[in-house]
Amino acid sequence: MFVFLSKFLPLWFYPLGVIWLLLIAYFILVRKHTQGKRLHWIILLVIVIIFLGGNKWVPAILSRSIEWRYLPPQTLPTNSMVVLLGGGTESHQYPRQMTEINGAGDRVLYTARLYQQGIAEKILLSGGNIEWSGSRTTTPAEDMADILLMIGVPEDVLLMQDQSQNTAEDARYSADILRGMDVEEIILVTSASHMHRSVALFENEGFSVIPAPADYSITQESWYSLWHPTFQDVLIGLVPNANNLASINYVLKEYLGYFVYSVLGDFH
Repeated sequence: MFVFLSKFLPLWFYPLGVIWLLLIAYFILVRKHTQGKRLHWIILLVIVIIFLGGNKWVPAILSRSIEWRYLPPQTLPTNSMVVLLGGGTESHQYPRQMTEINGAGDRVLYTARLYQQGIAEKILLSGGNIEWSGSRTTTPAEDMADILLMIGVPEDVLLMQDQSQNTAEDARYSADILRGMDVEEIILVTSASHMHRSVALFENEGFSVIPAPADYSITQESWYSLWHPTFQDVLIGLVPNANNLASINYVLKEYLGYFVYSVLGDFH
């Protein structure tokens, strides 16, 4: 039940969820009030939320605020234990011709590069399926293994943890495996926006964590261009865009998740 609530409740804190609740409230209240004009503030609030969440600048500011908490390390120790968190793959289901990577798939490719550079001696793949969701036929851990094997990472390098249903369980179940191997320090690979919460959870399990983020949406060049736009960029950037709303959702998910884990005591 907790896993379901952790996926369901945050939807109502994202821009589209708030907009949906406001519009429902508006039509309910309009039916009860003959002077509907007094309720126009609700529509105005919807417009403000769509504009702030959908324009180019607000999502970029929020994304950078969380992604740039951990920038790529200058050096990484060789022959290390790398922990790769799931979320970057799609299972092999018809009509897909193979296991595929999604927008967060850079974390899988970056892990393969760490192996090729001699940094990853072992790679622990962490990610299981959500019990009540039947959308996958294989686990994220299995999918990541499929991709890594396809691009040349040997099977004996890979370790599997395919029971976790969220990031807190990623840390908890991975910790059981790592302690059994007397591992104290890990290189943690996940998306940059996901790293803040992930580091805290693995450190809470007692590990020394070296963050190795991938999948940055805000680069140094894009940040500079954001604040030095052309006139055409301004016009296009001010129009609400669904991709920008999606970026807001992802950032809010991370901040909300960090807050909830703090309240529940997952961070000590």
